[in-house]
Amino acid sequence: MNRPDYSFEEAALRGGARFVAGVDEVGRGPLAGPVTAAAVILDAACIPEGLNDSKKLTAKRRETLAELIMARCDWAVGHASVEEIDRMNILRASHLAMCRAIAGLRRRPCLVLVDGNMLPRELDLPGQAVVGGDARCLSIAAASILAKLLRDRIMVDLAQQHPGYGWEANAGYPTPAHRQALLDLGVTPYHRRSFAPVHKILCKEETTSC
Repeated sequence: MNRPDYSFEEAALRGGARFVAGVDEVGRGPLAGPVTAAAVILDAACIPEGLNDSKKLTAKRRETLAELIMARCDWAVGHASVEEIDRMNILRASHLAMCRAIAGLRRRPCLVLVDGNMLPRELDLPGQAVVGGDARCLSIAAASILAKLLRDRIMVDLAQQHPGYGWEANAGYPTPAHRQALLDLGVTPYHRRSFAPVHKILCKEETTSC
C-alpha cells in the first residue's frame, strides 16, 4: 500500500526552503458546521511514524498521531464559519480557512504544499498544489489528521446543543438520518443555507417564493 512520503518537502528544502508547510481542509461536503483547515511544518528529525491520509486511519489512531503532531511540530488550525460558507461559497471559504491556518503558524513557511488542484487566491506565500496530497505528502497528511480530529470535536460539541441530527457520528455530512432529522426537526443556525438540501427545506417553510 502506497503511503505519503517526504519527497515534496525534501525537494523544497534542497532548493533552499527553510520551512515547508502542508495544508489540508476538512468539511466541504457536510450540510452543517464550519470548514476546518490545518497547517503543519514537520521536523524532519522527528516525524511521527504512521502518518497517512486521515480517512485511512481509525479514530483512535488519529487521536494518537494528532497528539504527536501537536507535541513535535509547528501547527495551527483555521476555520471558516457557516455564515462565511453561505456568503462566499464553500471553495472560497475552504481557502479562507487554509490561509487562517497558515497565518497561525509560529514560523513563516517558505513554501506551502496545498492539498488539491488549486491554490487559495489570498495566499501570499509561494505555494504548490498537490492533487491527492493527503495520500502522497507527509506534511499534508499530518494537516489532514489535525483538521479531521478538531472539526469532529467541534461537531460533537454542537451535537450537544442540537441533539437529534447525529452530528456526533456523522460530523454534519448528509447521511439519511441527518436528512430525515432536517425534515423532522428543521434547520438550525449551524446548517449551511446555501446547500441544496437545506435551501429546499427553507424554501418550503417560507410563504414567499425563493
